[in-house]
Amino acid sequence: MSVEVQPTSKTPIYDTDDDMTLSFRERVVNRFKALYHYRYLLQNLIVRDLKVRYKNSALGVLWSLLNPLFMAIVFSLVFRQAFGGDLRQYYVFFLVGIMPWNFFNAGVMSGTTSLLQNASLIKKVNFPRELLPTAAVLSNMVNFLFAFIILLIFLFASGLGLTIHALWVPFILITQIIFILGLALFLGSINVFYRDVLMILDIVMLGWFFLTPVFYPFEQFDSMAPLVLFGMSFEPSQVMRWLNPMASIIDGYRTVLWGTMRGGVPSPGPVSMYPPYILRTFVTAVIVFVIGYATFLRTHRLFGEKL
Repeated sequence: MSVEVQPTSKTPIYDTDDDMTLSFRERVVNRFKALYHYRYLLQNLIVRDLKVRYKNSALGVLWSLLNPLFMAIVFSLVFRQAFGGDLRQYYVFFLVGIMPWNFFNAGVMSGTTSLLQNASLIKKVNFPRELLPTAAVLSNMVNFLFAFIILLIFLFASGLGLTIHALWVPFILITQIIFILGLALFLGSINVFYRDVLMILDIVMLGWFFLTPVFYPFEQFDSMAPLVLFGMSFEPSQVMRWLNPMASIIDGYRTVLWGTMRGGVPSPGPVSMYPPYILRTFVTAVIVFVIGYATFLRTHRLFGEKL
């Protein structure tokens, strides 16, 4: 499916990276102005990705929930004892963890390959290249939102419902989008020059999955022995929050939607302690985005000759 791009005389000059008469701030502002101007192209790219994904699919967006639901059933056969045999609890527990992870995994992987997959478009049309990884991430966000709506229906139908703490969800989602987009911009840029990135990323994402509390509770880290480095002791849960943003993000979703697993009927988690670590995760996500976008801006001029 082709994407139509129609530049006009009002198109802002965004490709000013080599214009040393402009400050760094002015160059960045110019690029963001161009991104706003090309917002309809971004919309078309997102729609194209969704149409390609669900072309000739009988169930369409339902697959975005059926996949994690099937995984929940499989994992429940192994971990049902931890929930006292209440499979309803584990389904919700697992879905609230696996759905954000699937969004993360798909967003990073598709963002990493977005530039290579659109090589012909990059060579033929002059437009802000960062739209490609951005569209890849946002199209996966749309899938996540579809599945999330179905999850909410399941929550109410099962009698679990929501609490006021669910109002944290938009902030957690924004944090996750910023984090994924930063990784997509960074890895997508590097992947243009080194095609081994995708193979390495497959291995990294597998290990990352098991180090993230997707199918087990975050409290599992509390039972581990403290880590001792340079004579200082660190709690494993604290280390995981600092080194693995996805652990905090998934634990955030689970805390405000499902509640921490304390045995028996789920109850809202320690939300009074929740803002500090999600705010730290938000700062981490912004730092990752800045690094990713800076890498993209330093390399994007070479994309045409490397693709």
